[in-house]
Amino acid sequence: MLSIPDAGSVWINLLAVSWFLLCWVGYTLYALRKGRDTACLASVLHLYRRDWMNRLLMREQRMADASVIGNLERNTSFFASSTLLILAGLITVIGASDKAVVLLHELPFVAQVGREIFELKLLVLTAIFVYAFFTFSWGMRQYNFASVLLGSAPLLGEKNVTETERNAYAERMARVLSMAGNEFNLGLRSYYFALGTLTWFINPLLFILTVAGVVVVLYRREFHSDVLHIMMFSPAPIPPSAQMEKTE
Repeated sequence: MLSIPDAGSVWINLLAVSWFLLCWVGYTLYALRKGRDTACLASVLHLYRRDWMNRLLMREQRMADASVIGNLERNTSFFASSTLLILAGLITVIGASDKAVVLLHELPFVAQVGREIFELKLLVLTAIFVYAFFTFSWGMRQYNFASVLLGSAPLLGEKNVTETERNAYAERMARVLSMAGNEFNLGLRSYYFALGTLTWFINPLLFILTVAGVVVVLYRREFHSDVLHIMMFSPAPIPPSAQMEKTE
C-alpha cells in the first residue's frame, strides 16, 4: 500500500518547490504566448487603451485623462508599499524562526517540520514578494512615463503634426500604458501564488494542489471570465420605442 510522504522530507519539499516554479513560470509563458492570438484581458484592454489615446488626442482638456493615469499609478504604488510591509514582516519572522516554528506547530493540521525546511518556506515566500515589489515599482515608473507622454501629446489644433504622427503617438502611449498594466498584473499574480504558498506551511501535498488551483483560477479569469466576454461583446439595449412595438 502507498504511504503518505513525510511532510518534513527534503525530497517532497523540493518537489513542491519545483512544481511551484513550473506552474508559475509555465503559466506566465503560456499566457503570454496564447494572448498573442487569443482574446484575453490583456489584449482586449490594450485595444481599449488605444481607443482611449485616440480620443484623448481629439480633446482640448485632458485633466480627466491625467487623473485616470494618476489613479492607476496610485493603485500600483499602494501594492508596492504593502509589499514592503510584508517583506519587513517576513524578515522579522526569519530572524525569530525558532519561536515561529514552535508557534506554528501548536496550530492544528500543521505538519511537523524541522527548522531548515521552515526557513526554506520563508525564503521562498520572501523571494515571491521581492519579485512582486520589483514588478510593482517598475509598473509605477511606466505610469510615470505615460504621464510624460500625456503632457507632450500634440494639441488638437496643432498644424505641424500629421495624422500619421498622431496615430503613431496614440499607439505609443497605449503600448506604454499596456506595459505598465502588464507589470501590475504580474505583481498581482505574485500575490495569488504567495497566498497559495501559505498552504505549504500546512502540508507540501496541499501546497501542490493549491498551486494547481491557482493556475486554474488565473486561466479562467484571464481567458474565460464574464468581464472579458462583456468587454469583447456587449449587445446594445433595445430602445423603449422598439419594446413597445413588440408588445403591440
